[in-house]
Amino acid sequence: MSRTEFIIATAIVLFVAFSLGWFANWLLHRFTRVAAGDVAELDRMSQELHEAEETRDQAITYLQQREAELTNQLSQTEAELRAAMDGLRDARHEAEEMRAYIEREQPD
Repeated sequence: MSRTEFIIATAIVLFVAFSLGWFANWLLHRFTRVAAGDVAELDRMSQELHEAEETRDQAITYLQQREAELTNQLSQTEAELRAAMDGLRDARHEAEEMRAYIEREQPD
């Protein structure tokens, strides 16, 4: 093989490699290209997702506050119930003492 034939064969091989690379690049971009409408759709979806996350965070915060309020109310109600039960117990004890006193003091 002469020098000229070698240069021509090398040029052909390099041109074929370049053409195959260019065609592969074109094919890759053709199938992975994102249309402007798709980008707008992705932007809209990301905005909606962001808003949904903010709403979720607000709902979680509200629920935590509401839970704290209800826990506080429950504690207060339980304390009031204990106080009422203690008062009722004392009143029953006093009533029993009064009955016993009346029964002792009444003439037969």
